[in-house]
Amino acid sequence: MSFSDLSTAPWWRGGIIYQIYPRSFADSNGDGIGDLPGIIERLPYVASLGVDAIWISPFFRSPMKDFGYDIADYRDVDPMFGNLADFDRLVARAHELNLKVMIDQVLSHTSDQHPWFVESRSSRDNPKADWYVWADPKPDGTPPNNWLSVFGGSAWQWDSRRRQFYLHNFLTSQPDLNFHNPEVQQQVLDDIRFWLERGVDGFRFDACIFHFHDRQLRDNPPAANRDTKTVMETNPYGMQRHLYDKTQPENLPYLQRIRALLNEYGAASVGEIGDDDSLKTMAAYTADGDKLHMAYSFNLLTAERSAAYIRQQVEELEAQMKDGWACWSFGNHDVARVMTRWGGPNATPDYIKVAGAMLMSLRGSVCWWQGDELALTEADIPFEKLQDPYGINFWPEFKGRDGCRTPMPWSSTQPHGGFSAGRDVEPWLPVPPEHRARAVDVNEADPGSPLNALRRFIAWRKTQRCLVDGDIRFLDAPEPVLALIRTPANAGHGDTLLALFNLGQDAVSLELPHAPQTIAVDGHGFEGARREAQRFTLPAYGAYFGKMA
Repeated sequence: MSFSDLSTAPWWRGGIIYQIYPRSFADSNGDGIGDLPGIIERLPYVASLGVDAIWISPFFRSPMKDFGYDIADYRDVDPMFGNLADFDRLVARAHELNLKVMIDQVLSHTSDQHPWFVESRSSRDNPKADWYVWADPKPDGTPPNNWLSVFGGSAWQWDSRRRQFYLHNFLTSQPDLNFHNPEVQQQVLDDIRFWLERGVDGFRFDACIFHFHDRQLRDNPPAANRDTKTVMETNPYGMQRHLYDKTQPENLPYLQRIRALLNEYGAASVGEIGDDDSLKTMAAYTADGDKLHMAYSFNLLTAERSAAYIRQQVEELEAQMKDGWACWSFGNHDVARVMTRWGGPNATPDYIKVAGAMLMSLRGSVCWWQGDELALTEADIPFEKLQDPYGINFWPEFKGRDGCRTPMPWSSTQPHGGFSAGRDVEPWLPVPPEHRARAVDVNEADPGSPLNALRRFIAWRKTQRCLVDGDIRFLDAPEPVLALIRTPANAGHGDTLLALFNLGQDAVSLELPHAPQTIAVDGHGFEGARREAQRFTLPAYGAYFGKMA
């Protein structure tokens, strides 16, 4: 079975998407902030991984209160990152390297410096007066209801010009658009088309369950069970059942309109789902082939990392998902790095090898966070160097997201890990010494490094049809082993594989009485696993792959 056998399947189905955070990937002009030309220069490295696509976090014109997720112009590149010509060159170079390009679209809200909001807040009767969610106060002057902001406090901010409150589900500088207004809906579609015309292959839709709100502005009820997957325990946001401030029924037909537009260009989408019941929403938002192509949740972006927990998340989603498709991720720009969060303080770089192989063996596509292939750990950023407003608000119980956003270390010997051409300019976040010790050049020089191991595994995965788009079922296995069987979706399209992953730092020996007869296969890069009858022996952070006999 070769990768060419997959040519009839959409590229995104089972694809691996490498997330690039522009501020932290590569700085070409020495100002301490990454940029589009820096990404272009490093694209051959990304292509060498064998991934299918890149997802670029926001690079649009922005005051950067939330580092690009507060957009002031949907159709322009912020000067700190370059310009539209740079973006066009990036798309062209990526396509030369057979990489698809997906970009972030933050549709639910804008920056308060966006011209639309500047006009909207100027009066109650201007042409864009209804483009954002405005509401009168209660008679006692308090906000219209009890909705909370993800980033802390009320979701309502008083505006003295209009003498009304406006809705912001995140920072006060990120007012929510009013998607009940048809003009807003059409404008957003036009802005998506702008980038499709420039050749992008798809979009990652940020906070895509927040587009619509309850018109009656009803209070959210208390949460019967706290959401601990997407909301930290120190944040009162998790104390509400978010029945009225997001995931409204009107969102589904609007996603259908977006899908119809994407279909005109053959483009794909992956949506971020952070909901009270994220798996249920993922299934609904990817159903019937007319909304999102893929969706991912925070369910594997948690501190919980047991094999049983991972199995539970996949099985619960599979039970609800009919013809939809998941995109699994255990790391991104919003959570502590997986080497620290899952691996723990004593984990060796071998942990990311088996964890990465496990992730890429689940049914679905994969989003991979930049630098995880180097086994980077969470950086410890002192309070005085914090940039993330989320962390500043909730310090010290929550230190924010800066620890996973530090610059990519390219060189172990150059200043700032080779991230920046400017030797005398400090990067926007520091490069920890322990990251320089695991820089790209160090990994490149070691055939057994995590980087080279994941390259080998990704190349091998492409030859196994069942791992790309096959079905999945699990076998009972003791911790810390995850055991699963992947079967080709269509009979005769490749082999069925039994896969076992030892997610622990000690060797294990276990009996699997219900494991099918298999013949061990190689090429995936994991060595030392043995099978004798129904007994399997796995090295620390080891894996076994067997073809059905």
